[in-house]
Amino acid sequence: MSLGPRRDTVAGIPREAFRPSVVFLCLVALFLTSGWMTWAEFGNVRLDVFLFVVSGWLVSLCIHEYAHAVVAFAAGDRNVAHRGYLTLNPLKYSHPLLSIVLPVVVVLLGGIGLPGGAVWIDRHEIPGRLRHTLVSLAGPATNVVFALLLVIPFAVGVDAMAHHDFWAAVALLCFLQLTASVLNLLPVPGLDGGNIIQPWLSPQWKRGYDILAPYGFILLFALLWNPRIAGWFFGGVDAVGNAFGLPEWLRDDGFDLIRFWS
Repeated sequence: MSLGPRRDTVAGIPREAFRPSVVFLCLVALFLTSGWMTWAEFGNVRLDVFLFVVSGWLVSLCIHEYAHAVVAFAAGDRNVAHRGYLTLNPLKYSHPLLSIVLPVVVVLLGGIGLPGGAVWIDRHEIPGRLRHTLVSLAGPATNVVFALLLVIPFAVGVDAMAHHDFWAAVALLCFLQLTASVLNLLPVPGLDGGNIIQPWLSPQWKRGYDILAPYGFILLFALLWNPRIAGWFFGGVDAVGNAFGLPEWLRDDGFDLIRFWS
């Protein structure tokens, strides 16, 4: 005789599907350890900053994709749990190259928080346009929250010259979150910003959107490759950062520091 749902399951899914993975916990441990090493100027500080920024960026990517998945799960898509998306394990993503490797390379080469395609959501399992929009909005919302948290020390006037390298790394992480927030909210077909508005388009516009969606990344790169558009983009991000008190010079110092090989 059944006495109700098993205690080791959630909505019929094993609890293991909801527990943070060892991979994610190791990333968090690396982020905290390298942060302490940067603060204490332990060993090669440029390498410390590199590890701190890259691991911090990877942790934020994991949480960004987790936000998509957990909202999708709440909205009705149980498959995200079966695929391992709720364990925050980046190795479970459908496109680890686009979601992990490419964003890190772009961070190192261009100092920009590039959005990546990762978790696959079964949209047919989610009823209602608002739910679809919330699923797409959940990821960029985490970038906005991270940016606001990271900018707090500078907004309250922290002495950035004390533990300069640490605060330079924090400033760079904040800038990356700002760029990711803006990029993820741009209405580019196939990316989060486009997916936010897609449910509300007319059938005719949806057909055009679906045609362009597979080329969203290419379209984004093409836009940023244009010097004028890139200038507008970075000028806008800098304006937002300046409004919240993020020092541009400190961010630039952070970018110089992560290139420990130069």
